[in-house]
Amino acid sequence: MPVIVLADGAEPGGHLTIIPIAHISIDSDHSHHSIKGRVVHKGPLVSSPIYHFFLKAAIEEENCGPQETSSINMVLLGTLANDFSQAVNQGDAVTASGFTVGKSPTARKDKRHLFNLLLSGEQAVIRVSPRPPGDLPTPREARTTKALPPPAAVSSAQKYTYVKLADLKPGVVVNVYGVVVFFKQPFKSRGSDMCSSLKITDQSEQKISCTIFCPKMESHPQIFQIGDIVRLHKVKTQPYKDSLTLVTTFGFNAATFSGMAGADMEPRSSSRTFSLSEEDRRMVTELRSWVASQNLLPPDLTVALSAAQPKMYFDLTCQLLAKAPVDSTCTLLRVWDGTRCPHALLKVRVDSNIVEGPTSFSEEHDKLIANVLVYDNHVRSARQLKPGDFLRIFNLRAIPGSVKVPGLSSSQVEEVNHLSFHLHGGTAYGRGIRVLPDNSPDVHELRRTMDIFHESNQEKHPEVNDSAMWGVWNTPPESPVSGASMEISTERRCDHDVRPINLGELMCCEPGGVHHVRAQLRSYQPRRLHRALKLYCSKCTSMQDVPDDERVANVYAEASAGPSGPTSPPPWSLSGPVHLAAGPAGHTLNVHLSKQLTSEGRTKELIFLTGCSLQDARHLAATYHNVVPVRWSRGGDLVLLDLSVPFLFRGRKSFYGCKQCSEGAGVREPTADGEKIMDEKDIAEAFGVQLMTFVLLLKFRLRDAGDTLDDVFLWRDAETFFGVSAEDAAVNQQAQDQIRQTLDSLCPPEGAGGDRPWLDLCLAAYNVIESNNIENTPTFYQICHTSTRSHKHLQR
Repeated sequence: MPVIVLADGAEPGGHLTIIPIAHISIDSDHSHHSIKGRVVHKGPLVSSPIYHFFLKAAIEEENCGPQETSSINMVLLGTLANDFSQAVNQGDAVTASGFTVGKSPTARKDKRHLFNLLLSGEQAVIRVSPRPPGDLPTPREARTTKALPPPAAVSSAQKYTYVKLADLKPGVVVNVYGVVVFFKQPFKSRGSDMCSSLKITDQSEQKISCTIFCPKMESHPQIFQIGDIVRLHKVKTQPYKDSLTLVTTFGFNAATFSGMAGADMEPRSSSRTFSLSEEDRRMVTELRSWVASQNLLPPDLTVALSAAQPKMYFDLTCQLLAKAPVDSTCTLLRVWDGTRCPHALLKVRVDSNIVEGPTSFSEEHDKLIANVLVYDNHVRSARQLKPGDFLRIFNLRAIPGSVKVPGLSSSQVEEVNHLSFHLHGGTAYGRGIRVLPDNSPDVHELRRTMDIFHESNQEKHPEVNDSAMWGVWNTPPESPVSGASMEISTERRCDHDVRPINLGELMCCEPGGVHHVRAQLRSYQPRRLHRALKLYCSKCTSMQDVPDDERVANVYAEASAGPSGPTSPPPWSLSGPVHLAAGPAGHTLNVHLSKQLTSEGRTKELIFLTGCSLQDARHLAATYHNVVPVRWSRGGDLVLLDLSVPFLFRGRKSFYGCKQCSEGAGVREPTADGEKIMDEKDIAEAFGVQLMTFVLLLKFRLRDAGDTLDDVFLWRDAETFFGVSAEDAAVNQQAQDQIRQTLDSLCPPEGAGGDRPWLDLCLAAYNVIESNNIENTPTFYQICHTSTRSHKHLQR
């Protein structure tokens, strides 16, 4: 073992002579020498394409002469670097042997020895004596450690007083709660602000109008339906005719809650410093109970496409698939809600070059898509929408009869007896568009409806690729699109005591440390985000692209054309070949069931498929839990397919093995552990497969006021950064949308509205050593200990 941890009080053994650090020389033979010192610097463990791992550390010698160099850098490679990272802490005493000596490229900067120590391979050994509890810091630590200020006192949350609507007096700034009985979505005022209006009431049954002026859409109360509960802070009462009205003042903010009894307390807040007290919870609960006991709310006008009728005005909850400008006063939105309108719908043909989002859909999906024409003042709101957004469109009109789309007179054919959907200009009857948050109950219900359609359609048409319908993960922003509809910021989640520096200072720092910077994201790669998904082997630290369906299908086709196999089943098979009429086209599949994993009433079967296609495997995996495609070897044994393709399917998930680290043996009888349902790790271990995991890998280009920094990578902490797992991003549309929306917010395409936010980042600087050359190695940077958050949905 290259890193040996000594017991308390033990001295490092061995026959080697410990020499002073000052005696290290490139001209001397140090094969019989070792050096001893205390760790004063321990850099991060980073990956290297040659040595797998790389780590830089520094040790300082105690009791050295006043004129002697007391510290030296060490470069650790391979397994030694990994073991050192896990076993050694700053302040520990170490003794190193089996090293070679090279010139230190950072000696002038760090004032350490002119040479450094390179440790790698079996001959290199490090013995470590852990630092005793309460031990005093080394001289170098005492000089470099900064005294941390005491934690600031946390003030208690500000307590707000709320006034009943019947007790309002003119000319007073107040805080109020109320139930929405009328509202208009924000629209552009004559000045620079957006304007919205609403009318609220409470248990006093007093109805009060409110006029909101705010420059940004998200600062307005996010009201989705009559009956929502709003909390308004810092509004002023003003006389208006024979009543009072509320207007915004400095410091205004709003929070909106669902008015449904029993709903959660998650608010839609316009404030970045939102707080929710027990008093707030009590008031919301009381208003919900009061609303449930009253008959003051109008009927819900939300209608699914399947219930839309000619001449109807209704509210539609839907998902935006694509959009395109028709002319300066009209925008086309292509939407769906998982249901099919019973009437023939208007078809709108636009140039595919101006469409944002997918330009074509399968025949089955196309039947569910409705074209919504958005006019006049709502065009501004439509420009902010992104394909994939969930929307509530208020006061949508279904128009029957002969329709000709404006702006397309030269190419659009007049269609007769087709139903068309129009969102007219103006704000009457609450007319407008709102983006629904992901945690909205309406979005959850909409997703369930879409899931039902998806599952049903896959059973009927498994050959249909519905990636266009199910999101825009594979659709990069290659053309200018409108800015994101939410604001994203970053926050560091580390405890590093380092001062923030600019990018120019960062590029002058030596590798091996962590740094705090503030910069903007200017560009990222890959632009096609599905290519950011990689397969990673934790054993050999290799990384590879996820193979596309065409490549996987070819491997399965070649396996199907191979030997057909013996007529007798494997000894561990349940009952020989089992023919299931489960093929996509009704054909049978040759199936072998593992007898030890089949349990009555439980999904424990492990199904081995021979002669199957990729389509067969995925189709069967939708019904059965564990599906393993196999082939017959020339020796008459069942073996796994080439590990460049999935070796296991579980539902929508696919699992891959590392070709380099897997044993590659034939399929063996797996063993079951009582009633435990085996997971993918158990199955991989039974087959001798080294399981690979999904990771996200992106390269950023950062810029601050004076400099630009390339080669900034995000992968080890990518899941923390985006708040989603790479495994979910491989199969889950919501996770894909979150990554895409985050990047669109941090790095809006050129020509899009909105400013690029300034990001607070923690960066680790490191070298990648190639060909045993530790000098003049390029420096790279990796984003670590950093996460993003939406200003709309802050966690409290």
